[in-house]
Order: sequence, then structure tokens, then C-alpha cells
Amino acid sequence: MARRFNRLFAGFLAVGFSAASTALPQAQETYPAREIKVVCAFPAGSGADVFARFFAEGMKPAFDKNIIVENRVGASGNLATNYVARAKPDGYTLYIHAPSALAANMSLFKDPGADAGKSFDILGTVASLPFTVSVAADKPWKDLRALIAHVKAKGDKASFATTAPTGQVAGAMMNSELQLRNVEVPYRTAADSLNDLLSGNIDYAMYDPIFALAQQRAGKLRVLAMSSGKRMQSQPDIPTMIEGGVPGVDVVGWWGLIAPKGLPEPVKQKLSDAFRKMAERPETREFLAKFGGDPFVISAAEAQKLFLQDIENWSRYVKIAKIEPRG
Repeated sequence: MARRFNRLFAGFLAVGFSAASTALPQAQETYPAREIKVVCAFPAGSGADVFARFFAEGMKPAFDKNIIVENRVGASGNLATNYVARAKPDGYTLYIHAPSALAANMSLFKDPGADAGKSFDILGTVASLPFTVSVAADKPWKDLRALIAHVKAKGDKASFATTAPTGQVAGAMMNSELQLRNVEVPYRTAADSLNDLLSGNIDYAMYDPIFALAQQRAGKLRVLAMSSGKRMQSQPDIPTMIEGGVPGVDVVGWWGLIAPKGLPEPVKQKLSDAFRKMAERPETREFLAKFGGDPFVISAAEAQKLFLQDIENWSRYVKIAKIEPRG
């Protein structure tokens, strides 16, 4: 009996040591131990995709691991947002996106899926970007006031393109403030709307500056105004919508690093530090200037506070703009 007990006890010890030796490396695993995936809500090759890839690439030196970008496009960003919200909070699925857009979608949709305020942590910020009022380069309107006069004369036959929440709200606020009757035409991406703008099927577009300024440099578009309350440092020659005769418009998006809520604190800190170092590099500032973005770097705690405030702000913007939430 004693020998049988000793054999059983030895067996338990062996199993115990085996389990401990298996669990120990996992408990001591240093983050990151494998490839990191960054989700982008926009199509490959789009302006926002260029942003996400640049920032992801800039974080690589801090980790010595591959960082891949995965495009999940659809539902005005909600497809990607909900995918990240459901991901395991281990630091291997991240989101480079505009927290301001997540905040906006909480009011622009009846059911955006994830409750953004409860689903995400903002780990860092890098840039602030307004949207633009843009027209085809061959049109006669040289400033926003001239475009407004044209749109007023055209009445409900006038139309404008939107591709993202910031542009949608800024465009609707312009309609509401000036009592314009022009029609919003939403597009999946800015590139999808370009031919309609150039052919005259739509009168103007509310584009992000990444896309608009690139097309202006290519000679296709003319950027008439920005949706920021004051002129951007990176584009001081472009007036604001307020200067162009649309009072009260100060709608600016901001980009950051987002993670599903629940990351272990050491992982969260490591990611925050890496993103901040990338955001503060001179190369990043030069990159932003080309696309109409101003540097915007605050701590993770400040970013989280701003994100929660933006959810309230966008609820107010949507009401001011008289936008009916989509189903």
C-alpha cells in the first residue's frame, strides 16, 4: 500500500512539474513575442491607409517584431471597429484610426455595434486633421464664398460628397447654418467620388486633407477651406470655413493608437511609449505636414479623457447639423 501511494505521489509530482514548466514560459513571456496586427478601416492605398501604415512602420524599431496592417473596410469604419472591440486584449490586435471618428459614429448610427467608450483604450495620439471643402480644379470658384453663391442659386439641385463622419458633420453644419438645400451624397471612399466631382455630377466634396491635398498637387482639385476653427500650421494659406462665411464650424478629427479595453498595464505602457516616440520623430512631423495634419501628441490618460469628451461633443454636433442617425 505504501509503495502504491509513493508511486501515485511521484506521478502527481511529475505531472505538477510538467504543468509548471509549461506554464512558466507563458507567464514570463516578454511582449511582444510574436507578430503584431494593426487594423485599418480604409482600403489599401487610400490616404488613411497610408497614414496607418506609416505610423505602424514607425513603431517597429521599439519591438523588433513584424507589424502587419490588415484592411477591414465597410460600414463607415464600424466593421473594423467592431472587429477590434471583440479582439483579445493582449496587445496583438491594435487599431490605428481616428478616435474622433469612433466618437462620431456613436451618434451617427442607431446601432454602431460596440459601445466605443466602454470598448477601447486610447494609447496615444499623433495628429489632428480637419476636413476640406474641395472642388474640381477647372471650376470657376476660387474661394468658399463663390461656391456658396453657386450652391444657393442651384438650390436643391446642388450636391456634395461625403466619405467620413468629420466631413459629413461639417457639410451638414454648413447646410444648416446657411439654410442651403443641397443634397449630401455619401461615398464609400474619397476615390469612389472623384470621377463624379470632376465630371460635374456633384458640386463639391468634404474630403479629408490627406486625399484632397494629394489631388490638389496632381492638379485635379482645388481646396477652398478647412473645417478647423483656425488655420492649420501645416497649411497656413488655406482659409477656414469660418473665414469663408460659415460661422461656428470647428470640426477636427485626431488620430491615435487604439486597443481593446483590458490590456495588461505593462503592455499598455510599452505600446504608449512606442507610439509617442514615433509621433515625436521629426520624420513624422514632416510626413504630417504634406497631408494637412498638425502634430498632436498628448498622454494616454489625456487621450482617453478627450475621447470620452468627444463622444459627448459629437452627439451635440450631430444635433446641430440635424443629421438623422442611420440604421
